[in-house]
Amino acid sequence: MDTSYHFYVTDDATPSDRDTIERGLEAFNTRFIGEDNYKPLYIVMRNKQSEIVGGLLGATYWKWLYVRIMWIDEAARGKGNGKRMMAMAEQEAYARGCCNAHVDTFDFQALGFYNKLGYSVWGRLEDFTPGYTRYFLKKALTDNNG
Repeated sequence: MDTSYHFYVTDDATPSDRDTIERGLEAFNTRFIGEDNYKPLYIVMRNKQSEIVGGLLGATYWKWLYVRIMWIDEAARGKGNGKRMMAMAEQEAYARGCCNAHVDTFDFQALGFYNKLGYSVWGRLEDFTPGYTRYFLKKALTDNNG
């Protein structure tokens, strides 16, 4: 065993430590596939009282849109708001040069919703939390998505 290195486990790495690790991987990846052109993408949904009742947190990179989180308050669901938010995200991603989108969801969340929007399952983790399945979906973006 090589004893010239020190390892430690933490649940709170410093911002500098996290940045160094991220930059190291980015530099390695760039040698093979070029710059990722990472850019956050946020959509905020407010009601008439200016309260946040939904939103989307994602990013675009390597010509892909990634939807990390999409949430809509129960009272605002079933009214086309989710479809509108996804269309906005896809249109912005396409304008940024993205060709594809990916998202993940649990079977108790929005699998059917994403299927209706044209997303197809490419992978799944059964019992990712006991009794539930986490699905990974993707979709090709075109100029008429949304």
